[in-house]
Order: sequence, then C-alpha cells, then structure tokens
Amino acid sequence: MRFVATIIVLISLYSCGQQVAPTGGPRDSIPPKLLSSLPAFGTKNFKGDKITLVFDEYITLDNPYERLTYSPTPKNNPFAEGRLKNVTIKLKDSLEENTTYTIEFGDAIRDINENNELKNFFFTFSTGDQIDSANLTGKVFIAETGKTDSTFIAVLHRNMDDSAVAKEKPRYYTKLKGDGSFLFRNLKPGQYRLFAIKDADGGKKYDQPSEMIAFLDQTLLVGKDTSATLYAFEEAKEIKPVAKSSSVKTPAAKKSEDLRLRLVNNLDAGRQDLLSDLTLTAEHPFKTLDTSKIRLTDKSFKRLEYKLEKDTANKQLIFQHKWMENTAYNLILEKEFATDTLGNRFIKTDTISFNSKKESDYGSIDIRFDNIDTAAHAILLLIKDNKTILKHPIQGLRHQVKLFNPGEYQISVLFDRNNNGKWDTGNYWQKLQPEIVVARKQTLMIRSNWDNELRLDMVAFRKEK
Repeated sequence: MRFVATIIVLISLYSCGQQVAPTGGPRDSIPPKLLSSLPAFGTKNFKGDKITLVFDEYITLDNPYERLTYSPTPKNNPFAEGRLKNVTIKLKDSLEENTTYTIEFGDAIRDINENNELKNFFFTFSTGDQIDSANLTGKVFIAETGKTDSTFIAVLHRNMDDSAVAKEKPRYYTKLKGDGSFLFRNLKPGQYRLFAIKDADGGKKYDQPSEMIAFLDQTLLVGKDTSATLYAFEEAKEIKPVAKSSSVKTPAAKKSEDLRLRLVNNLDAGRQDLLSDLTLTAEHPFKTLDTSKIRLTDKSFKRLEYKLEKDTANKQLIFQHKWMENTAYNLILEKEFATDTLGNRFIKTDTISFNSKKESDYGSIDIRFDNIDTAAHAILLLIKDNKTILKHPIQGLRHQVKLFNPGEYQISVLFDRNNNGKWDTGNYWQKLQPEIVVARKQTLMIRSNWDNELRLDMVAFRKEK
C-alpha cells in the first residue's frame, strides 16, 4: 500500500510540472487606465517642471512629438516618453503665472499587449488659484467641396494683428477630429482670433501661399462664443506666362516597330455613351492631321456628319455627333491620317466598329426643390468620382433629366455669391471669404431604366452654410 501511494504522488507531481496551452478567452479590448499622477489631475498652483502618469498596465507612447499637443503653445516642445507603465513629461519652458495648461494625448497612449488606444485622453493643471473652464467647439469644411479634412489644425491667437497668423505661433492650437470638428478646452476667457490651417511645414503659421486657410471675419469672445464654423480655401494662384524655348529638340532615332501612332478610345465595353462625345487620345501631341482621311458611317458605311475638335493639350480628338440609341457605327481612320510630335504615324487603315447604348441603360431624374431663396444664387451639383456631372442653377421648383448615367452621386449646393456660375476662392489678406459648397450626407443612387426621384429642402442647405 505504501508503494502504491508513492506512485500516485509521483504521477501527480509530474502532471503539475507540464506546460499546458492556454484555452483562450475573450480578447482584451480595455485601454490602459490612469491610476495616479504627479501632480494630480487638476492641480492648482503647480510650480514643478515634470509630470508623471502611472497606468494599470504596460504602455507605449506613440510618436509623442507629433501626436501630443500642449496648450498654451510652448516655445520649446516638452520631452515626453513612455516606459513600462509610466509616461513622463519634462517641461523645457518656465511656466507662466496664473495659467491653465492642458496636454492633449489624442490616441498616442496604447497598451503593449493588444494595442488598445486610450482615446481623447488629456491632462490639466494650473499655475494659479483656478482652472480656466471656457471651452470652444467648431468645425472646419473645405469651402470648394463641403467635405472635411482632419489634417488641418485649428489655432487661436491673442494678438489681434492680421499678420500674427503668419509671423507668430498661436497661443493655442488643436488637431481636427475625423469629422472635421475641434475642441479647445480650459481656455482663459477673452478675445481671440480663430483660424484653421493645413499646416504643410509644421510651423503652425500661415506663411506659404500654397497652404489652405480658414478664418472668421470677427474676433471671438471666448467664454461667451462657444462654437464656430470655418470654411477653408487656397488662395488663387498667380498664373505666370511660360517663356517658349527657341530650341527644338530632335527626337532620338527609334526602331521602325516603335513608329506606330497608338490611340485609345473612350468606348464603354465597345459601346458609345449617348450623352458624351467619342474621343481618341494619343500619348503625345498631334503634329499633323488630315481630316479627309477620317469618316464616321452607319452600319452600311453611309457617311455621317460630325464635328471634330481637339483638346487644349492637342492630344485628343473629340467627335461630336447626335448618337441614336442602340445603333451601329463605324469610325474609319485611313493610313497616315495623323502623326505626332515624336514622328509616330498611323501606319495602316483601321475601322473602329461600335454600337451606341440603349435608353434603357440610363435612368431619369426628377428633382423637386422646397423653400427656394433665389437671392442665394444656389446651384445644384451632382458629383461622381470628384467630377461635376450636373450643374443646375436652382430657379424653379423642379428639374428633370430624361437620360442620366446610373451610379452613386454626391449631392452638393454651391452658394454662388457673385452669380457668375462657378465657385470662387477667398483671400485672407483682402478679407474675402470663399464661396461655400454644402455637401449632403446622403448620396443619390441612380438606377438604370428607372424613374429616380429626389426632394431637396433648401432650408437644410442654408442652415449648414
């Protein structure tokens, strides 16, 4: 019996020593949690130069130089590092008296194991007897498109001089969120100038003409004004004439098989769009063109009338014709009808045979407008793949189009202030705001062989303006 008991004990000890694979379980989705800090959050009369934050798990501080923002803006960026469970920030500037400081971490703090982000984390303290509590919220839109861009920063200046935004770092700045919104927290009440800048060089100044800017026409009284909307734009570029060179470059000699002029057409799976022109595009500009060697015919090769134009780059031939639905066509291009500037030529006669689309391949649209304000000079824009497909001045209560290409379209309205039929940019130095485009969140899906109806309340667009 004693021998049997010994065997059982040995087996038990052996089993306990084995490595057993974990059985799994729910993934850790909880971000790090702040356990303590020195000084404490919201400390008043702080006189130190170092801040230590302690979390409940091992963390990493991702790219603190880029991701952390400090308010007010320091002359010298503090040193920040994450090590084990701690984040340490060493201040390089002397702190101002009676000032509230806020450090925005964004999503820079993450746990090591599962990379969970501690989102919207910030730390506040004061060198005075109180914590400033004024907040300012807002949103930045791109004036030309009505869309948002989270790469902008919003900036606040205490200097009321117009040139301060170009010459000085802002008193406060903050990064935009994904939806274009921003939040300044724990501000000292008072008058400010508000801007948004697409800060290309990281200087937090509007000191390059190519940078985009948004500005308010009037000063903000922080503590009373609690929100603002900005519309960003890039100032019109000065067009300088390009001097023509008197020297002519001779193309290098090429093998005979490389001398073929190749053209690309815009047919959609071999079918011609009823609503657009037929185009042929070359890689290099055309040098010679003999239109007598071009014929557009029907399926019986009966010659048809058309109008031929070239684009401004001289690389595209544009054939204008009133296309009939579901009809066969031939485009005959004879040998050497064209050459390009590199000496390529059309080496043999070719016939492009194609059919036009059916009307049932298209959808119709019927758009009705409510609460029109003709003084606003509103223009409806339907946009697809960043191209404006429809531009319609909103004057009447209804707009119908019999044939419209199917697809998903962005709906926007341009408020054409000067009534010239196009969007016009602004100019900060001339205190000229850009014209505004308001984009509708919901898109318009146009289906083929379908009557697509849409009703737009113009009050909603004007409220967003």
